[in-house]
Amino acid sequence: MLVVETVVRIRREHASGKAIKAIARDLRLSRKVVRKAIRAPEGAFDYRRTVQPLPRLGPFQERLDVLLTENEARHRRDRLRMTRIHDLLCREGFEGSYDAVRRYARRWTEARRKDAGDGAPAFIPLMFKPGEAYQFDWSHEDVEIAGKPMRVKVAQMRLCASRAVYVRAYPRETQEMVFDAHARGFAFFGGVPLRGIYDNMKTAVTTVFVGKERVFNRRFLVMADHYMVEPTACSPAAGWEKGQVEHQVQTIRGRFFQPRLRFASIEELNGWLEAECLRWAATHAHPEQKELTVADALALERPALQPMLAPFDGFHETTHAVTGTCLISFDRNRYSVMAKAARRAVQVRAYADRIVVRLGDEVIAEHARHFGRDRTIYNPWHYLPVLAHKPGALRNGAPFQGWDLPPALTRLRRKLGGGDEADRRFVRVLAAVMTDGLEAVEAAIREALDSGAVSDEVILNILARRREPEPPAMIMTPEASRPEACLRHDASPRSRSPTAPATTASGGPPDDAPHRDPRHHGSLEARRAAGTPPA
Repeated sequence: MLVVETVVRIRREHASGKAIKAIARDLRLSRKVVRKAIRAPEGAFDYRRTVQPLPRLGPFQERLDVLLTENEARHRRDRLRMTRIHDLLCREGFEGSYDAVRRYARRWTEARRKDAGDGAPAFIPLMFKPGEAYQFDWSHEDVEIAGKPMRVKVAQMRLCASRAVYVRAYPRETQEMVFDAHARGFAFFGGVPLRGIYDNMKTAVTTVFVGKERVFNRRFLVMADHYMVEPTACSPAAGWEKGQVEHQVQTIRGRFFQPRLRFASIEELNGWLEAECLRWAATHAHPEQKELTVADALALERPALQPMLAPFDGFHETTHAVTGTCLISFDRNRYSVMAKAARRAVQVRAYADRIVVRLGDEVIAEHARHFGRDRTIYNPWHYLPVLAHKPGALRNGAPFQGWDLPPALTRLRRKLGGGDEADRRFVRVLAAVMTDGLEAVEAAIREALDSGAVSDEVILNILARRREPEPPAMIMTPEASRPEACLRHDASPRSRSPTAPATTASGGPPDDAPHRDPRHHGSLEARRAAGTPPA
């Protein structure tokens, strides 16, 4: 195809009287092309090949149609590039160029659109007010965690007005992960929009009806009510209704996750992702307000957001049976619980990063959540009541292998030495934790070791002494302030009896003093007040 500059030169040289043959020779063009440029209307010269000959593609055209059909049926993420399709044809003997395959694939796609009666898709641009809405979606990304390849599920949130983004990686797409992503996302944005736009993910939508009517998951609605958010579900297969976050998925994949990220843990990965979200907001301009960065637009949108009073208690609860070894099975792993729950039914509340086990209203276990399989997670303190009755299990009991004891208990066990008798003495001290508490037992151990006594009896005696209540303090009063001297504040010293009995520190008469009838005492006081001598 000739460029405009070449056409202008041909016309100018021909107008000056230069022969067509000479122009063709100087520009290394055919005389046919030169004549076409001269005869074409001004500015209308445009040569474009309409029919592509297939001298080499011809035998492979059917095979290329099959590859293109299979490729279109794949998920968007898994589709092959044209370079890969060209490479597959070359492996089968094709000797043509990549451009030939690319041009044929473009015409093949256009023909299928015409057959379907659809032209190029058209959309309507959307505009959102500050604090009006956010969009939420999931993506799957390949990373390397602790030296092993792993496909993580990435929760993606985007404020529709400021275009601020928040991403966080999880091992699963379960409902508790959805709750955690919302709590962290709203905390990152500094507030909560009025409306949330979702696709029809199973953790949010239970039933999809014709149109926009949906039945949302009950627990998901509780979360939305907690944050005062109105959930909105898109139409099926209508990703353009939340096009901002759909575009964000592709952008974040190219900018954050390529090349493949390598971290020691998912926690480290999420820390890096949050820092990258802040950096991206500070360095990218708002698509509509070019004078502002995304971070500036977020600062302007924050006053319009609803305040986030407290994060939602986002757990998923299930019921499990406790075995005789004080273990529950949850998510393909086993976790220990307190011994008093053995062979009983308990409730397990699963959070994104931990599990909490409850027996009625009492929490009987809490563990960090593990997402592998066939692991057993022990808390040795859960088995302390059983160990108190079976001290021999201290040596070979699975929960006590590699037990990381507090420093005072570690010193005591080292001082006591090994053997069955030493284990029995150490377990006696451990059992005191159930009644006195770990802090008190550690203090008693330190006191005993500092005094040079390495004995369970000494430690238990110290604990027993500290449990005894302190005796009440004795208050000694001066003679003038005793109760007998203050019976009558207006009486003269001579009116007081010199033979008045002594009193104790508590104000009462001594044990050997005669008992005085209160009625007689009252009559005596009345006589004294009337001036009558006593009988």
